[in-house]
Amino acid sequence: MLTGEYFVLDGALALAMPTRPGQWLRITPQPEASEHHWTSRRRDGSVWFEGTFAEGGALLHATDAQVGRRLESLLGGIGNQKPGFWLQQPFLRFETQLEFPQDWGLGSSSTLIAALSRWANIDPFALLDHTFGGSGYDIACANAHRPLLFQRRGGEAHYLELPYQPPFLEQICFVHLNRKQDSREGIRRFRAKAGGSDRQRERISELTMLFLQARDAREAVAVMEEHEAIVAKAIDLSPVKQELFPNFPGVVKSLGAWGGDFVMALSEKPAQATKQYFKVKGYETALEYTELM
Repeated sequence: MLTGEYFVLDGALALAMPTRPGQWLRITPQPEASEHHWTSRRRDGSVWFEGTFAEGGALLHATDAQVGRRLESLLGGIGNQKPGFWLQQPFLRFETQLEFPQDWGLGSSSTLIAALSRWANIDPFALLDHTFGGSGYDIACANAHRPLLFQRRGGEAHYLELPYQPPFLEQICFVHLNRKQDSREGIRRFRAKAGGSDRQRERISELTMLFLQARDAREAVAVMEEHEAIVAKAIDLSPVKQELFPNFPGVVKSLGAWGGDFVMALSEKPAQATKQYFKVKGYETALEYTELM
């Protein structure tokens, strides 16, 4: 999500982009089995989770109990949307594999929800609402092939794909901060701080459109600096540039939950110069726009 973080929960217009790497899901029947089996693999093929589930999706055993319970909620959510669904299924083997490092935070949960929903032919946004929660923008991205505008209206998710390519894309760099941030914890913090004002939400929507209309990096930097200031005030946290990169000659914008995962760095300099700035500071994962988006 490039614009709209946190405020998107209350109806602000957000600009979001699907990434090149994602996650695949393979489901195969096991007619002779007596339980469902789940295996999750990292990008290199190594297993990071295994679990077994009963006929209706109840957790039997897991190498990580917290992950097992989250999968149990998803399998149960499918049954809630389609009563009798699991009675029609043989026991199954579920296998997932990430196409990005596990700590990158590019949507392992959202891509899984999207894939499971496509397989079961159910509404992925409804499955999200009744399990993990959140705005749903990442579900939209998991099903999209181009940048999109996303907004929640009347409690429902709406999105529109756009033929958008920033005129300053060669000056954008995405930098991984080497620390994982829990989006649900970020949402709790936003709610605890009263969630911002109506005027702030309206201005965030305006800034989303201004970013889309920016003709060059200078205009885009000004938009993102104001966006960072509004979110910082709403959640009572310092912007990441102020905390870590005060001498960067441009804007460093948090993406999604503040405090971890990726940031977007944008200046009037080419991305190669920006990548070098961050590598000197010890941030090795710095990707150009076309490498990630």
